Amino acid sequence: MNTVSESIVKDMALAHNGHLKIDWVKEHMPVLNRIRERFEKEKPFAGLKVAISLHLEAKTAYLAKVVQAGGAEVTITGSNPLSTQDDICAALVEDGIRVFAKYNPDPAEYKEHLIKTLETRPDLIIDDGGDLITILHSERRDLLSQVRGGAEETTTGILRLKALEKEGKLEFPMVAVNDAFCKYLFDNRYGTGQSVWDGINRTTNLVVAGKTVVVAGYGWCGKGVAMRAKGLGAKVIVTEIDPIKAVEAYMDGFEVMPMLEAAKHGDYFVTVTGNRDIISKEHFAVMKDGAILSNAGHFDVEVNKVDLNAMSTSSRIVRKDIEEFVLADGRKVYLLAEGRLVNLAAGDGHPAEIMDMTFALQAVSLAYVNEQYQNIGKKVLNVPFELDQMVAQYKLEALNIGIDKLTNEQKSYLESWVE
Repeated sequence: MNTVSESIVKDMALAHNGHLKIDWVKEHMPVLNRIRERFEKEKPFAGLKVAISLHLEAKTAYLAKVVQAGGAEVTITGSNPLSTQDDICAALVEDGIRVFAKYNPDPAEYKEHLIKTLETRPDLIIDDGGDLITILHSERRDLLSQVRGGAEETTTGILRLKALEKEGKLEFPMVAVNDAFCKYLFDNRYGTGQSVWDGINRTTNLVVAGKTVVVAGYGWCGKGVAMRAKGLGAKVIVTEIDPIKAVEAYMDGFEVMPMLEAAKHGDYFVTVTGNRDIISKEHFAVMKDGAILSNAGHFDVEVNKVDLNAMSTSSRIVRKDIEEFVLADGRKVYLLAEGRLVNLAAGDGHPAEIMDMTFALQAVSLAYVNEQYQNIGKKVLNVPFELDQMVAQYKLEALNIGIDKLTNEQKSYLESWVE
């Protein structure tokens, strides 16, 4: 495979800087390094093709190299137009991985890259948001027959998969990596919490302390965003549709109210729901002058850009990744990173140590699907608990942390109904 001639990237001259980034994260991903050593010996993907659609930055690149070390022919594309890093793409091509991705392609190019990735006829898939799976199950069903299964990274992608499964249309098994303990407890909470504020702070260069932050959605990602905002000194308001999560946010010390009320108070807004139109026309109408809007959900539909444009008399880019909208009454609101994932489109994504656990789950889940695809059926399934525990144990060992083990007497006590 001549990856240079077969790939679509911006500039191969950028590869050196991409290699430096990948080398840096490799040093901080000990769990994935351990799995790579195992893959190099066992070659679980020997003779197979793997297609990957993820945010194409250094940590993702290293996952692709780990899968390649397992014997796979790997093709990768981006899962978001603004999170692709061109130097990473060039470095991967030099490392023998086929790449179809550029930073900020137009919608037609972006889709072309996804389709070209699928046209390699993969046996296994790693998806982020469900774009590859959606294309396979709609316009390119001719590419379905060889696919054994795969793994999905995000809440949004899992919702799409479960909708397919519910309708009886899912054609192969997919592991819901997002629902694993070692994913949502750490990646969604600590990863999103830190990387969102990294993206916002480096983009705006404004203080957070003393400001009011509105967090829409109190799932694990929302919990992390709210926790970090509080740590930065902000007053935090949470909006929710789930009464249980709303009570939880209240008990965690945050104000809870509907978005229409919260919109009057917020200086910063972060949507983390996976749904559309979380902030729209009626909310823009009551916002403070200078409100800053951002999204940390997968697609750019949580802040309604159509409404915002319709209500504005003018707009302009005032700083990299910041668009200013002037409303009819003279108020200004600011949208970060075009309403796309602020932590990736305006930052470098989650810390390497966090993604170490998530991508370790991706790697071992893909190997599990490859071993068991003929037995597990066409369904969305959880990461096997033993794999979740294995990743956690590897992480503890990398941190030089030991924990207790049950004695035989303790095990017997827990399994008995007699004292």
